[in-house]
Amino acid sequence: MKGRVLIIAGSDSGGGAGIQADIKAVTALDGYAATALTALTAQNTRGVSAIHEVPCDFIAEQIRVVLQDIGADCIKIGMLHRPEVIETVADTLDTEGKGIPIVLDTVMIAKGGASLLENAAVEALRDRLLPRALLITPNVPEAEVLAGRTIATAAEAAEAGRELRRQGPDFVLMKGGHLAGETVVDQLVGPEGTERFESPRIDTRHTHGTGCTLASATAAGMAQGLSVLEAVARARQYVLEAIRQAPGLGAGHGPLNHAHTFAAFDDVSG
Repeated sequence: MKGRVLIIAGSDSGGGAGIQADIKAVTALDGYAATALTALTAQNTRGVSAIHEVPCDFIAEQIRVVLQDIGADCIKIGMLHRPEVIETVADTLDTEGKGIPIVLDTVMIAKGGASLLENAAVEALRDRLLPRALLITPNVPEAEVLAGRTIATAAEAAEAGRELRRQGPDFVLMKGGHLAGETVVDQLVGPEGTERFESPRIDTRHTHGTGCTLASATAAGMAQGLSVLEAVARARQYVLEAIRQAPGLGAGHGPLNHAHTFAAFDDVSG
C-alpha cells in the first residue's frame, strides 16, 4: 500500500458515488483512504431523495484529526453543498493542509439530476477552493457554470479549461462525456498546453460515480508520486475498465465495478 489520500466529500447510501466510490477507487489502486464526511445523502441508482447536513465544526474536526495523525499525500474534495461548508473546508486546510496537493471534483449535479450544490455556494467554490487546487475535474455542465459560457464542442471545452486555469488551479481536466459524438474526448489543460485523451463511447447506463471515481483515482496516483498527467492517464484507464465491467445493479444509473483490479483473486477458493 502506497499513498495517503484524505477524501472530503459526501456519502452516497447506494455506494456507487460519493465517498463510498472514492474509498473503493483509492483502495483498488493500492492507496490508503481516509475521509471527512460533508453530507449524507439518501440515494440509489434512480436519484437522490434526501440530503442530511453535517455540522461544520464536525467537518473541520474530521479533517484536523486525520491530518494531525495520519497525514495525507493528496487531498480529494468532492461534494460540499453549502457555502459555509466550503468556507469551513478552506479555512481548515489553510491551517492544517498547507503544501498538500488538492484534486477538486466540482460536484454540482447528481447523475439523476438532483442539485448537490446550492446556488450561493458557486461563488464560494470559485473564490476559496479553485485557487487552492492543483487539479480540478469539471464535467461540461459544471464548467459552463464556473466559466460562465456555453460549451458544445471539444474546442470550446479546451477554451473553457484555459479560462478556468486563469481562476487559479494549475491543471483543469475537462471531461467530455456530456458532449455529443461516438468518441469521448477528455482534455487536461495545464501550464504547458493541452493533452487530449480519446476513447470510444461505451453504450451503457451504468455510469453512476464516474466523476467521483476518476478524481479519486487521480488523487491516488498523485499521492503515489505520479505526475498529474500520469495520474490522469492511469485513472482514465481504471475508470474505463470499471465501466466495461459494471455489475448491472439497479434500475437507473448503475454503479461501476471498482474492484476489477482484484480480478486475479476471483478464482481463489477456500
